[in-house]
Amino acid sequence: MPAYDKSDLERRMTGAVEALKHDLGGLRTGRASTTLLDPVMVEVYGSHMPLNQVATVSVPEPRMLSVQVWDKSNVGPVEKAIRSAGLGLNPINDGNNLRLPIPDLTEERRKELAKLAGSYAEKAKIAARNVRRDGMDSLKVDEKKNVFGEDERKRHEAELQKLTDKTIGEIDAAASAKEKEILGK
Repeated sequence: MPAYDKSDLERRMTGAVEALKHDLGGLRTGRASTTLLDPVMVEVYGSHMPLNQVATVSVPEPRMLSVQVWDKSNVGPVEKAIRSAGLGLNPINDGNNLRLPIPDLTEERRKELAKLAGSYAEKAKIAARNVRRDGMDSLKVDEKKNVFGEDERKRHEAELQKLTDKTIGEIDAAASAKEKEILGK
């Protein structure tokens, strides 16, 4: 059984792009959106859980998010997680619920968000490169096991590099589109 699996590598690279798009969807552009809180992880019951597994997030008004925490004892940890998530949101605690007014984006905040979009893109590129490295390693293993020869390995490496270049291009396109949206250009 060859170690090199092109479809698995394609799936993993596509996964890196999808993860980036999901992360970028959480960056706000001035409107309230429930996806804004998707990256928030809350420390409850001794483990880290996504916010949507301990609370319901809704948008009662265009510039307000409401977080209804299911277990009253988790309101504090949820509030702390939102504050420390680096989203620039200050929850207002009224017992069971947290209200999150969405402030207008200042020019400085827009630049911060654009920089954050860039860092998300860089993480996605690193993930794509790691997939490429895994693929290259498995090609070398297969060549050593005589699954195929040097010419075949080089052909697969070229294919893998093309796939990586295409994935990096998709990552750059998604990130630059989000940066334009954030900066309002």
